Amino acid sequence: MNTPIFQSARLLAATLAVCLAPTLFAPQAVQAATEGPVKLQSLRGAEIDASDPEGEGTRYGRDQPVLPRDFVQQPPLIPHAIRGYTITKNFNKCLDCHSWSRAKETGATKISVTHFKTREGEELSSVSPRRYFCVQCHVPQSDAKPLVGNTFKPGSGLR
Repeated sequence: MNTPIFQSARLLAATLAVCLAPTLFAPQAVQAATEGPVKLQSLRGAEIDASDPEGEGTRYGRDQPVLPRDFVQQPPLIPHAIRGYTITKNFNKCLDCHSWSRAKETGATKISVTHFKTREGEELSSVSPRRYFCVQCHVPQSDAKPLVGNTFKPGSGLR
């Protein structure tokens, strides 16, 4: 059962699950986050101020050089600001520049051919619904400091 209606319903259900999960599973946290600073505890026991995930002084530059990846399957970071970008089921601002038909004209990186395949590996003529919402995987690069200190080092194959 792989009709367009079934695919749309599955995409809608997944989107709703992601959007509604915080309110269903932690309504107090969502309410408290809108009221002011919330103190959270990390898995390592450190206290985290979750009132502003971006933090003061975090800067998102415009058209920065791309930062290297930290692990092999890491989705590329977005080297520019995306505040105000619209991504809905009917429109995706990212595709204005990164689609195959516009990338050469705009000078942007083309989206990967992997974004045109279904879960079963079938090739599509347009971006797969499971890869359409870019910011599920790709995030803007910033100079933000880690919320919790760590000793993470990039994979040895990437040095």
